Amino acid sequence: MTDTGSADRSNAEMDHASYLITGGAGFLGINLARFLLKKGHKVTSLDIAEFDYDDVKDRVTAITGDIRDRAKVDQAMEGIDIVVHTAAALPLYTKRDIFTTDIDGSRNVMESALVHRVRRAIHVSSTAVYGIPDHHPLREDDKLDGVGPYGIAKIEAEKVCLDIRDKGMCVPIVRPKSFIGPERLGVFALLYDWAKDGKGFPMIGSGRNRYQLLDVEDLCEAIHLCATVDAERANDTFNIGAREFTTMREDYQAVLDRAGFGKKIRGFPAAPMIWTLRFLELLKLSPLYKWVYETASKDSFVSIEKAERVLGFAPRYSNKDALIRNYEWYLENVARFENASGISHRVPWSQGVLKFAKWFF
Repeated sequence: MTDTGSADRSNAEMDHASYLITGGAGFLGINLARFLLKKGHKVTSLDIAEFDYDDVKDRVTAITGDIRDRAKVDQAMEGIDIVVHTAAALPLYTKRDIFTTDIDGSRNVMESALVHRVRRAIHVSSTAVYGIPDHHPLREDDKLDGVGPYGIAKIEAEKVCLDIRDKGMCVPIVRPKSFIGPERLGVFALLYDWAKDGKGFPMIGSGRNRYQLLDVEDLCEAIHLCATVDAERANDTFNIGAREFTTMREDYQAVLDRAGFGKKIRGFPAAPMIWTLRFLELLKLSPLYKWVYETASKDSFVSIEKAERVLGFAPRYSNKDALIRNYEWYLENVARFENASGISHRVPWSQGVLKFAKWFF
């Protein structure tokens, strides 16, 4: 009997597969593009944003377009072996943009992949699909409960993927924890900015809760495993996160220690801070959205046992390693985005009124 899964793996690895990354100009997209290029694969990026990375620009086929445009998706899909669907409208986008991008756009990508007979379409979901859970660790078969438009949309996007899987295509789904590394800014830029300027950093609650993160390099490895292990094994849903993590206070303190000013993480009672942040979010004076501040004082970690057992996933970076690696990249590149802000992970989020609180630390 022919082992079609092994043949799939051989084709994907040995013949240097052609990958399409939706959202290829984003934080995960560029890290994944570099990762795949190092392994000898061909890479095409489809993103609404310009692909402006000089280090790989001449080796990536960059298509500027919106995944909500089916014709543009079909154009990008020509000649592709493996799709990695990372494109998404993040929580700070409007509800309409989140739903049309994360649900309708995902449907375009998955249906186009099916029509073009792509070998595998890997969907990058999120642990936000679990909502605000009442137990840990979370496992892949736990109930899904989306908080806010983003969490709801991510659940609906997974349903789209399952429909396509039922039609015979290999559609691995990965649910990564919050991932960080080179090019990552967003909400983490608050911590890095305060650390750079010799400030302490506030924490919602005592900080003794365990909050798992993930280095983007480990996520890229997990995605590549989904593309190369036997199709029968890959065609499933996997939590992805760091294996080694302690408490939020201890892990984030590693960044302040690296900054070298002797500053400390300071915890504050969770309830008053959450109510304050709700009010500030309502007034659009804070970059922190509900899923961030409602979970920041609680345990948040997933079991990665399934990915380890089925995919052979073996994360290299602990929470501390990932945070310090990201912070060191920030220090080296801070001049590039000193006056920039936005709502993607590639730029710092505006601190709003939080920039005034900085002076008290």
